Amino acid sequence: MIEIRCVVESADQLGESPLWSNTENCVYWLDHTNPMLHRYEPGSGDHRSWKTPEGVGAIGIRAKGGLVAGMKSGFGFIDLPSGELSSVVNPEKGIQHNRMNDGKCDRGGRFWCGSMNVRFTETYEPTASLYRFDPDGTCHKMETGIIVTNGIAFSPDDRTMYLSDSSGKTVWAYDFDVAAGTISNRREFISSYNLPGHSGKIDGATVDTDGCYWAAIPYDGLIVRYTPKGRPDRVYRMPVSNPTMPAFGGPNLDVMYVTSTTNLLNGWQRRVQAIEGRLLEITGLGVKGLPEPQFLG
Repeated sequence: MIEIRCVVESADQLGESPLWSNTENCVYWLDHTNPMLHRYEPGSGDHRSWKTPEGVGAIGIRAKGGLVAGMKSGFGFIDLPSGELSSVVNPEKGIQHNRMNDGKCDRGGRFWCGSMNVRFTETYEPTASLYRFDPDGTCHKMETGIIVTNGIAFSPDDRTMYLSDSSGKTVWAYDFDVAAGTISNRREFISSYNLPGHSGKIDGATVDTDGCYWAAIPYDGLIVRYTPKGRPDRVYRMPVSNPTMPAFGGPNLDVMYVTSTTNLLNGWQRRVQAIEGRLLEITGLGVKGLPEPQFLG
């Protein structure tokens, strides 16, 4: 039986990037707007938070300890347990209205993260790009012409990478070469016309062991699973209007954690939607996720 419940009363302004650590048996996630890193340990119920000096959009587990991060100032690391942030490289230093947004590690030990045009509701200019941050500290531009990067995920067989341009209302699939760290053959995977609801925006996403793509659809309050052919086969109505990203976790990777945001609520919604911005947990899905790869730098 499916059960959806609030597990942490975090009240995030923009909750993002839930990430399960297999070694620590805990989930990390971010509040980008009120810059914060959170950690929740389901076994003990312990919840810790670190204030960060700038907004962080995405994180990955770092093999050397701590986290790799895509942040306002580019790529860098978060030390744990201090929470100290260090910047390594900023590939968009000269682009005033961009910041790093969504990212994932691949099973080759690299961190992929894309930027977003923070004025997307005003301009819809495709000023953002997708980058590959390598263990040696180098950064490579892999795709351009994006408005808001979201929904990065890799298929279980490492042959496909997914990327959503949530303001472009399209999820793209690429042929992925995990050994070389390259993408090619971009094609449409999901179109906004095929989305349940009306927003036409896919935010964060993850993939299960069957190769299905699980996506958060804000405004409509949905988590939707798509088959490897891009067809929706499961739809879950969330108790929040604006889920932002799902991720599998738990000791058996059969629990789904979902972040959410209060930034998109109007005044009336803020009064009646008490758990918006909290960390949610879904159990009873009957599917499992994949262990999160680690950044090897």
